[in-house]
Amino acid sequence: MNSSSFRMELPCWCLLLLSCLQSLSAHNDFFTSIGQMTDLLYTEKDLVTSLKDYIRAEESKLERVKRWADKLDSLTATATQDPEGFLGHPVNAFKLMKRLNTEWGDLESLVLSDTTDGFISNLTIQRQYFPTEEDQTGAAKALLRLQDTYNLDANTISTGNLPGVMHKSQMTVEDCYELGKIAYSDADYYHTELWMAQALKQLDEGEESTIDKVTVLDYLSYSIYQQGEIERALDYTLRLLELDPEHQRAKGNVKYFEFQLEKQKTAEENAQKKEERGKRDTTEKKKKSKKSFSLIPERKKYEMLCRGEGNRMTPRRQSQLFCRYHDNNRNPRFVLAPVKQQDEWDRPYIVRYLDIISDAEIEKIKQLAKPRLRRATVHDPQTGKLTTAQYRVSKSAWLTADEDPVIERINERIEDITGLEMDTAEELQVANYGVGGQYEPHFDFGRKDEPDAFKELGTGNRIATWLFYMSDVTAGGATVFPDVGAAVWPKKGTAVFWYNLFASGEGDYSTRHAACPVLVGNKWVSNKWIHERGQEWRRPCGLNETE
Repeated sequence: MNSSSFRMELPCWCLLLLSCLQSLSAHNDFFTSIGQMTDLLYTEKDLVTSLKDYIRAEESKLERVKRWADKLDSLTATATQDPEGFLGHPVNAFKLMKRLNTEWGDLESLVLSDTTDGFISNLTIQRQYFPTEEDQTGAAKALLRLQDTYNLDANTISTGNLPGVMHKSQMTVEDCYELGKIAYSDADYYHTELWMAQALKQLDEGEESTIDKVTVLDYLSYSIYQQGEIERALDYTLRLLELDPEHQRAKGNVKYFEFQLEKQKTAEENAQKKEERGKRDTTEKKKKSKKSFSLIPERKKYEMLCRGEGNRMTPRRQSQLFCRYHDNNRNPRFVLAPVKQQDEWDRPYIVRYLDIISDAEIEKIKQLAKPRLRRATVHDPQTGKLTTAQYRVSKSAWLTADEDPVIERINERIEDITGLEMDTAEELQVANYGVGGQYEPHFDFGRKDEPDAFKELGTGNRIATWLFYMSDVTAGGATVFPDVGAAVWPKKGTAVFWYNLFASGEGDYSTRHAACPVLVGNKWVSNKWIHERGQEWRRPCGLNETE
């Protein structure tokens, strides 16, 4: 090894040596005293020990980097074979956000002291394109949303046992702890408890982690206390003190919890005495009857339908739904090859068209849309302008007919099938739902209290909706209509159609609908919102309000 390479490989060794030599600089003429020279021997020995410590530290660092690289090499090799399928698993999506936002930053800090300037400069440049803290938090909240919507326990998500998964992924203690912390920062103590309890469970099972039980128990006991369960909070706090008897906050909490429990006990005893004196009728405690579907809050209906529950189609009504070949009154395009149409629902009337868009057309639409995908927007009823909303979690792009013959052909196909004018319709909107992607219950049409909803377009209200399903979804992702108990499930190559307005022009409030969160898989859709103008002769006005 030449001297220049030696200097490059061991710059820290040189600094250590210079530091030690400076400590000896007060002593000159060492050769005149053997006694003093012996001191140099011990100094050199210390230097060698320091040098070995440095080498071990560097080797340990490189080994950690190597393990990380090997793990990521294997993971990315698998993931890039089927990127959409891999990210269709919400845990994979969350962990990708977490890795790029947090763990790569930790690796950067580890490697910064090394001489690999090329890697550091490249990583530093690339980091400007990495997910942000907001992305990581968003992915975490998506997992919590999926947990609630689909009634999943924390262990099911942590072990990756989701329906139909191809790329199973398990969560570490750190992952569970991170979810709990994000919930805690929002004062969401319910989810804080669930995920801190899962982190504790995995620690109890022997999983190695940089997160210790004391920290987890501290969060867990406080979140349980915030939900009013003081006795359980006390139990976890006492367990914390068994691990760390000097934990000051825990010691104070024990006294406070015991005081609150005593107060609670006294209050309950007084209430019991008062009840006995008043001879209250205990028969008031009747078993609650099961609520009818119509009385269930909309949010619950929505979640039930997303899980495949609460469908209100009766056998008699089901018997009136049919499938048929449709040529739209012998439209020349469909005389020889009519389209397959099937009834999905009766009120509101929803139909599905099968094999209505080809795989090649779908891929072309996705290819055109991907570079332009932006956070999806909604119409602000107050301003009539487009704005982002927390209840719509997806990205979308708008495609015009003059961009590609495929878009023009699809617009013509919708017009031929529905018989409605497309010149006044909105452009084709393409949407891709991310991890836990959803669109909560909403109307497509403007209500009477939103007179300016589509004023800027100048084409009247949205008379109808056409929705293409451009992908199959492994689990979740249904289009549901909470008011009527209807659920329509995605099927690649099909489209569904319904009228938002009655023939009279009045809004059909039963068309209020939602896109359920995608549990596993990747959901691509595209839609056309068809407007009133231009339909005067194609769909004549009705005489009755709800005709």
